[in-house]
Amino acid sequence: MPQMSLFSAEARPAGLTDLAGLLCGPGRIERFGAGDTARFDVPLPIEGRETALAALAAARGVTLAPGASGMRSTFRRDLVPLAHAWCTPDGRKQIPPDFQLDGATLRLWALSAGTSDLRGGYLLLLDPQAPWTHGPLIAAATRAGLPPARLSPGEHGAPGPALRLHGARRLARLVELVGPAPRMTNPTEWPRHHGRPAA
Repeated sequence: MPQMSLFSAEARPAGLTDLAGLLCGPGRIERFGAGDTARFDVPLPIEGRETALAALAAARGVTLAPGASGMRSTFRRDLVPLAHAWCTPDGRKQIPPDFQLDGATLRLWALSAGTSDLRGGYLLLLDPQAPWTHGPLIAAATRAGLPPARLSPGEHGAPGPALRLHGARRLARLVELVGPAPRMTNPTEWPRHHGRPAA
């Protein structure tokens, strides 16, 4: 049996910081009032993910419920550290300078905003409202051993700006990190290793 990667989704207990994966895509975190509470607001660009996403969030102690354009949590005090890391004081989304992608955050990113493309690659959708976050996420993916291509909306069937991972080696690495498809997810939309030579 292959040894589990130290960075795979199952290598450590689930925690609140894993939910940063929701913020790599179109998801947002916002503070309320004096800033002593915060909540997630997670658009779902791909249908059918609600049940699985709610289950992964619940495993980390957070309830996500249907919202106006996707899923939302309630305002909570324990989300404030994530909000401070991912938002500037004026509420502008940012990528923390020390952000590291691991299997748990990638699993949540893939579930909330990931899908296979038309040519055997895998797309991780980005936030179209925060293009300044795309470069830092490319750097984070590259540090995680997943150097991506950046796509514009429409390229390779991408429904929005996205990072594309392709080639046998990168896809095998992604599969190793994110783990098996969550229940209630279309398996064809989850990362798979196609066994083709690296492109």
